Amino acid sequence: MTGRVIAVASGKGGVGKTWFAITLAQALAQEGKARGRRVALLDADLGLANADVQLGLAPVLDLGSVLAGRATAEQALVAHEAGFCLLPGRSGSGTLAGIEGAALDVALGLPRQLAARFDEVVLDLGAGLGAAQRRLLAEADLPLVLGTEEPTSLTDAYAVLKLLSQDAPARAPRLVVNMAAGAGAGQRVHATLEAATRRFLGRGLTLAGVVRRDAKVPEAIRAQTPLLTRHPTSAAAIDVAAIARGLAAASVAA
Repeated sequence: MTGRVIAVASGKGGVGKTWFAITLAQALAQEGKARGRRVALLDADLGLANADVQLGLAPVLDLGSVLAGRATAEQALVAHEAGFCLLPGRSGSGTLAGIEGAALDVALGLPRQLAARFDEVVLDLGAGLGAAQRRLLAEADLPLVLGTEEPTSLTDAYAVLKLLSQDAPARAPRLVVNMAAGAGAGQRVHATLEAATRRFLGRGLTLAGVVRRDAKVPEAIRAQTPLLTRHPTSAAAIDVAAIARGLAAASVAA
């Protein structure tokens, strides 16, 4: 049985996508530890990866090495003490944004390759959606679209949902509202987007969860330490852990 691929996407930068992908990977690892479930995080931001920076890592091998044929995905994996493995992107480089040909084929095959070894594979996709990112999102088992209360974020999140409905109409994306003023504010964001998707796309939109704005998040990022390690009882940590439990329960039920 192969693992599940969860893609984390957003229509714009600045919504906390990479932080959320890292924290979700850690939360899923903690949730599945008792059952021996393994989790991998693939930094698939082909334009400007930085998951390794947020985690305080300095990998020798990365996604660029794999796509160039200098290393295998297994060789490039880094085990993190937070309980998951990371396949890092290439920090500070935009050279992978326009990949094509054989390198693109390798990139598109990586999630399923990792899913053969791991129970959960979290993809941190780049902001916006170029051709490669759209294909990665469409082929994921569970697309998560991250948005905030900002009007521009709502517009961009809807654009992602619209493209996904065209690329993979059978996929049922879920919404995560990040940096919300509170649970009610996040639910209002969901209600707004769901009304738009029902009216214009003919489909509903499930809310995976709301992550409250939390000053502990930027502090943990500055410390290059996962939030659930540094501040496990903080509001945002509790919220992401709840989302992970919901996703894990859905996987077991399926």
